[in-house]
Amino acid sequence: MARFRYKMQNILDIKEKMETQAKQLFSETKKVLDAETEALDALYARRAEIEQHAVDVLKGELDLHEIEDSQMSRIICEQKIADQKLRVERARAEFEKAREELEEAVKERKTHEKLKERQFDEFIREENRAESKSIDELTTYTYGQKVTDNG
Repeated sequence: MARFRYKMQNILDIKEKMETQAKQLFSETKKVLDAETEALDALYARRAEIEQHAVDVLKGELDLHEIEDSQMSRIICEQKIADQKLRVERARAEFEKAREELEEAVKERKTHEKLKERQFDEFIREENRAESKSIDELTTYTYGQKVTDNG
């Protein structure tokens, strides 16, 4: 039996490497997105602490300096939250881009694997046909020899 050789194996290998790279990029962007989201959550928690402190300051003895500090802390925290939201959105966009690239790489690899499968199936059919033809020829030859010997 002849050996099967996929004519576009080098392309399939490249597609598999591209898929591996896309998976790595996807993983990296997911880590960045998670880190940025975690940082945003930490800022929300810090804002809650600052707001609670502001309420506590207003309940106690009025200290104008501490009220101003509390107000300034809240403004700074809000700015940090706004900046962090932008970072999260950028990270989410990069993550979505990486996800789409991964989906495309998987689709291309699967397409080439299907082509390889079809080519292999055709190879098997051709091998079966050739084997059947050889058996028929052998049978015909053997039958012909018996007829010649008896005749």
